[in-house]
Amino acid sequence: MLRLHAAAAYARRPLLRLLAAAAALAMLSPLAAAQTAKPVKILVGFPAGGGTDAIARVLAEKLKDELTTSVLVENRAGAGGQIAAAALKAAAPDGSTVFLSHDHTISVLPLTQKSPGFDPAKDFVPVAGFATFVNAFAVSSNTPARSLADYVAWVRQQGGKSAVGVPAPASIPEFLVKAVGDHYKLDLVAAPYRGSAPMIGDMLGNQIAAGTGSVPDFIEQHKAGKLRVIAVIGTQRQAVLPDVPTFAELGVPGFEDVPFYGLWAPAGTPKAELDRLSAAIAKVIALPEVRERLTAMGLAVGFMSGAQLATREQAYSKSWAQIIRKSGFVAQ
Repeated sequence: MLRLHAAAAYARRPLLRLLAAAAALAMLSPLAAAQTAKPVKILVGFPAGGGTDAIARVLAEKLKDELTTSVLVENRAGAGGQIAAAALKAAAPDGSTVFLSHDHTISVLPLTQKSPGFDPAKDFVPVAGFATFVNAFAVSSNTPARSLADYVAWVRQQGGKSAVGVPAPASIPEFLVKAVGDHYKLDLVAAPYRGSAPMIGDMLGNQIAAGTGSVPDFIEQHKAGKLRVIAVIGTQRQAVLPDVPTFAELGVPGFEDVPFYGLWAPAGTPKAELDRLSAAIAKVIALPEVRERLTAMGLAVGFMSGAQLATREQAYSKSWAQIIRKSGFVAQ
């Protein structure tokens, strides 16, 4: 009898080993899937070191946990985001490539370029929006200006003409420069850069006295006292810049509508992938650490679905089409 029991126990050992191996495989399968999932690439149309790049890296750091794969930021700088937009258009529509951008490339550039090389309505699909922000006018600490009135007086002392840096040609910052110049009867010349980082570098080096761009571009240097933000667009002052007035307060109208940040995927990306990415963005920007970091950069954090982002984009484009038309600007 003992021999029979021993034989039966011996016969069960392979089965037990098989069950144990299956259990171990089940435990490892999520990890294995995470390790083999295709990495997600976030395209950014501006150089490393700028506000948009910094925002992308904050999101990428947490998205990798939500998407259980690596999330990489790839800078395709130049032409106001056109190069990155072209890369998105050419990317496979499989959810592995998204474009993080603000309003300029998506809503304004198609209005100022005859052939931008892409049509947002046909070539891209909105994934999610995650924040709004405002543009700002800043001066080098080498100037005596501590307010817009001071800056205007200083320019008049220089003969009424001055260059103002803008992070991209034919952008909202450039139209802002023209509006300020027209309002105060100054000859302000927009000097376009390939992104905010090189522009700010020249401002810090006193190569250019003033510049326009987003609050996230300027906020750290402003806090450090290396640059001074003297006015912002929008209808209310910014929490991170409570002492800085809006242009509307200063009597310069037409810049009340605030821009936004969002992510787009190539047209044809499956809905399941869009939903997966959108849900991950919603969870990431709800994290207290992420909200705190983005808010400190000057963003008003708030989730927009893909459909809501599309509606916002269309309304913004319509608004800016009127402003650009009134300015007399001719698409290049």
